[in-house]
Amino acid sequence: MKRPHLIAAAAAVAGTSTLPTLAWGQAAYPGKPVKLIVPFPPGGPTDIMGRTAAKAMGDKLGQQFVVENKAGAGGNIGTDAVAKAAPDGYTIALAAISSLAIGPHLYSKFPFNVERDLAPISLVGTTPCVVVINPSAPFNDLKGLISYAKANPGKLQYAVSGVGTSNHLAAELLQSVAGIQLASIPYKGSSQIIPDLLSGVIQLSMESSLATTLQHIKAGKLKALAVTSAKRSKALPDVPTVAESGFPGFEVETWFGLVAPAATPPAIVQKLHDAWAEGAKTAEAQSAFDNISGNLRVNSPQEFATFIKAENKRWGDLIQKLGIKAD
Repeated sequence: MKRPHLIAAAAAVAGTSTLPTLAWGQAAYPGKPVKLIVPFPPGGPTDIMGRTAAKAMGDKLGQQFVVENKAGAGGNIGTDAVAKAAPDGYTIALAAISSLAIGPHLYSKFPFNVERDLAPISLVGTTPCVVVINPSAPFNDLKGLISYAKANPGKLQYAVSGVGTSNHLAAELLQSVAGIQLASIPYKGSSQIIPDLLSGVIQLSMESSLATTLQHIKAGKLKALAVTSAKRSKALPDVPTVAESGFPGFEVETWFGLVAPAATPPAIVQKLHDAWAEGAKTAEAQSAFDNISGNLRVNSPQEFATFIKAENKRWGDLIQKLGIKAD
């Protein structure tokens, strides 16, 4: 008597087997640890941002987010690894402005296409650049720097931590809007710049991370003339912005955001976004960003995609105008 019911039940189960496997995968996501690639060395501000995001998202999704540092080529190597990873949500990156908006315009052969190969998830954080000098410099504010540079074109040297980095382009933009000419001195990174700034070997730098200079500024060993963000930094409330110093509208920040491989299902991208959006509200996340003088950020995947596109145009236009190339 029960046989027809058994047949009907079996047919119903068979019918469900035609549902796309992906739908089940999305419902269960994440069913295993997620790898978050930080394309910079461990211990720095970017690494701290990545580990903060990983913990916050892991706590919200009930799954471990494992940070893997994959440094090299200004963040391009680690970001490229994600661009070429399986689009299943289990490999994502905390990518930077250098890879998402600057690098594509610096190199004749860039390893990936930002718009085609990556799915934006959300901004995570920003840090302003800071115009910092050795106290022996013959000026005490940004207006004084501009006046000195105009009176001595090409003589004032400034440190650059790599061609096409955000602090390099911030300095180039300042020269453009202020009508001055500075001489750039290339360094491999802030770890080499700071000692030379402290000793007076070089007098000026546009540092892309407040965290690397803050202790020296507070100790009076270096002097901050201005920050490049639209608003003053909470870490240096008495230091004016470049905009306040006579250049309205000037704004440059080094920014970082979460990305996944381009074909990652939108439902998974949204789930990752929502996890960060919730995790970013925690006091633990805010404290971590305050400790590196960073600004915590969240926006939607669509807003982040629009932001990346606008930043590409902005920096691409400047790089083309100045003829900057890294190869």
